[in-house]
Amino acid sequence: MHKATEQVLVNLALYDGVADHLQPDRGVRVGADGMIKAVGAVDDVLVEAGDARVVDLGGDVVMPGLTNMHVHLSLGLPGHLADTVHRSNLAELVLLMADSARRTLHAGVTTARLVGEGRYADFALRRGIEAGAVDGPRIFTAGHALCCTGGHGWEADALEADGADGFRRLTRAQIRAGADLIKVCVSGGIAGQFEAIDTPQLLDDEMAAVIRVAHDWGRKVTAHAGPADTVRRAVELGLDCVEHGYELTDEVTRLMADRGVWYVPTIVVSRCEQFFRDSGVPGWLMDRALAAGPRHWESLQHAIRNGVPIALGSDMPPHAGYDETTATVRELEFMVDAGMSVADALKAATIRPAEWLDQADTLGSVEAGKHADLLVLRDDPTRSVSALRTLHAVVKGGVVYRDDHHRFRTPR
Repeated sequence: MHKATEQVLVNLALYDGVADHLQPDRGVRVGADGMIKAVGAVDDVLVEAGDARVVDLGGDVVMPGLTNMHVHLSLGLPGHLADTVHRSNLAELVLLMADSARRTLHAGVTTARLVGEGRYADFALRRGIEAGAVDGPRIFTAGHALCCTGGHGWEADALEADGADGFRRLTRAQIRAGADLIKVCVSGGIAGQFEAIDTPQLLDDEMAAVIRVAHDWGRKVTAHAGPADTVRRAVELGLDCVEHGYELTDEVTRLMADRGVWYVPTIVVSRCEQFFRDSGVPGWLMDRALAAGPRHWESLQHAIRNGVPIALGSDMPPHAGYDETTATVRELEFMVDAGMSVADALKAATIRPAEWLDQADTLGSVEAGKHADLLVLRDDPTRSVSALRTLHAVVKGGVVYRDDHHRFRTPR
């Protein structure tokens, strides 16, 4: 098991996830319990540091760890990815997911929201990470996604049901397994061969059943959704979050903003031709994904313009290579390209996901009383989110998991 050590980080500039500017000459004291004990002027932080180890970061930038809100650690797109997942037994599947979790953490994602995994392997992985036996991000998971018979994801990570009673039962089954949230597929998508993105897949009573049960049990519901009308119906029924939203409109995004419904755009998935080629997906899937790109981009711009609360999510593996960075960082860059301010984009990857997860009291910013989930960068992220391309150290819960420049004296 990896243990945090008491240490004081000095000679750093801080982006804390609260203020929109960089704060120079800050110090951060981390306790042996992995929690942040103090943040402030270096001399003030050192006063109560005692014999804590002092770590000089050479003037680099410290910021909160990233949260990726749309992750599949057992991604099984049609092609060799699906073949690998489907051929694996349960032990092999957990090991595949553990490898992806480790890579995800090294990419700077210290918290991940899983929105559909197979065979309940995500719960075993979560326990392993929490016990310190596996390196990975903090996991909040939906368990299996839910879909109708033949609906989106049926051949991958989704469980099938029909009728309100069927969806009530599956929702309760995920909560019984330990789900933190519920994911339901209410329309077609990119990866289903016998569907289209704009295919409605759930009736109102089925969507309402999922939402009612989840809310009664204190869980939020997020929906894989493409067409605007299907999103509108789900929002009116009480949906909490929309994934992808390939064909949103000005009207529907205004409704989402009014109702406080969040949006995780995953814009990279309709722009990642090289990833699809490398993954060996069928031609129909790549053609459908790339053809969705222009409308998907417009959807994101509608959401930004109308003030929909937005959180970062990649759908692609968070650590996957994309334009000489990771899918997670490229997603943030695309969000800024689409019109989001740098300040909002950074918050969409840090403090705002913590709010959706009801974890803002312990995650999402560099403040006393929160988990010491920290990234170290060379460049200033408040000037450009591309500064995340200069990431060289990752700390989660006070434990150093990546230290490219050997700034920490005893890297793990």
